[in-house]
Amino acid sequence: MPLTHDDWKRRAATLETDGRAWIAGRRCPAAGGATLDSINPMTDAPVAAIAACEATDVDRAVSAARAAFVAGDWARAEPAERRRVMLAIAGEIRAHAEELALLDSLESGKCILEALDDAEEAAVLFDWYGEVQDKAYDRVAPSPAGVQATITHEPLGVVGAVVPWNYPLHNSAVKLAPALAAGNSLVLKPAEESSLSALRLAELCQAAGLPDGVLNVVPGHGHLAGEALGRHDNVDALGFTGSTEIGKRFLVYAGESNMKPVWLECGGKSPLLIFDDCPDLEAAVDAAVAGIFTHAGQVCSAHSRLLLQDGIHEAFLAALDARLETLVPGDPLDPATRLGPLVSRAQFDRVRGYLAIGKQEATLHRGGETLTAAGGELFIAPTVFTGVTPEHRLFREEIFGPVLAVSRFADEAEGVALANDSRYGLAASLWTADLGRAHRLCDTLQAGTVTVNGVDAVSPQTPFGGMKESGIGRDYELAGMHKYMALKTRWIHY
Repeated sequence: MPLTHDDWKRRAATLETDGRAWIAGRRCPAAGGATLDSINPMTDAPVAAIAACEATDVDRAVSAARAAFVAGDWARAEPAERRRVMLAIAGEIRAHAEELALLDSLESGKCILEALDDAEEAAVLFDWYGEVQDKAYDRVAPSPAGVQATITHEPLGVVGAVVPWNYPLHNSAVKLAPALAAGNSLVLKPAEESSLSALRLAELCQAAGLPDGVLNVVPGHGHLAGEALGRHDNVDALGFTGSTEIGKRFLVYAGESNMKPVWLECGGKSPLLIFDDCPDLEAAVDAAVAGIFTHAGQVCSAHSRLLLQDGIHEAFLAALDARLETLVPGDPLDPATRLGPLVSRAQFDRVRGYLAIGKQEATLHRGGETLTAAGGELFIAPTVFTGVTPEHRLFREEIFGPVLAVSRFADEAEGVALANDSRYGLAASLWTADLGRAHRLCDTLQAGTVTVNGVDAVSPQTPFGGMKESGIGRDYELAGMHKYMALKTRWIHY
């Protein structure tokens, strides 16, 4: 039987948390003894004291990861053994899904049903990359007589991973599962706002059989622990998910240290184009709501630009208004809640600033105010601005909140031009009954993923990542694993 609101509140009241770092297979405080508080955005009260790791701790974690890689218990393990452990990690995540979801909900304000979905998606990633272990093959290249040329993938060594606060468990799995599948050791730096599920995941990986030192977790402030990891000369590659601004810093850190490859999944300002031949208006409205108001809009690929063709503009907005009447804010621990608070006071203030900008630039169609719900103060009403043009900041800047910017277009060419008029290129979606148009726009939209008659489709079977300033490289699929591996060519004369 699904847990009720009261069930979740009781579990929250008795939940045990441990914010200490995870290095070389055990919990430990930061070397300097410093801590930081993770704050529940619903209550403004601390959830736990988190180890505030700094360069010394990062160095210890990198050394532990390097020692584990050299020892080879994971890096040179038989594919069947790595498969067994990866699948066991997936099993541990599922067995502790409610605990992990509760940690994410308490720290980030994520609705509990969304957090449960994140736990299952994390388990699926370990399943998928676990199954790859004994099914991926290297290549034999065409070569002259008397020569055999082979092309193999080998683990890089020590991989650093830095993940944001909006999908704490899921983003950790997005980085860890492929890098572990490649045979690497890792040092993971979670966001200071939401570290607990990543730390707990490290314990579950150990319980599943991952050797000590292969995975290390160093929480702390980004400018201390994150920068130290990015600049570390003994880190062979780094994967980052977060803002474009911080992603650019990691490129600088790599350039000023050992030229490690840096794989970035950064910001977005994703367009959702609705053509006047939309085959299912109600489904498209549901997609638009999910595309921007999931997790209160705090999603890198949020479809925050709604582009409506002239012939459907009024009908779509009317249907959208009716749908948004049901999107009532509430306690994230209530399974009925579909709109939670923003993650922090700082993010709340940032989004409020954009509300003020939007009221000056465009037409406020609905929302635009702050709310309180269930005792929480960090809620923003689902907000829709119309009459947004490319000259407006609402059109260009990533807000990371429940704010939808609506623009009109007359024909396909204008719609594509508006969609592509962005420094970002993470995702794009469109609704049309014209199969030819669907194929044309899949070719012309500048985005790493284009979804037709849906929104923001993601799967372990397909790569995910951005063009332009939305990032470098891809997560998911074999591309997500191979970026943490080196290609080696062997020429054998016989």
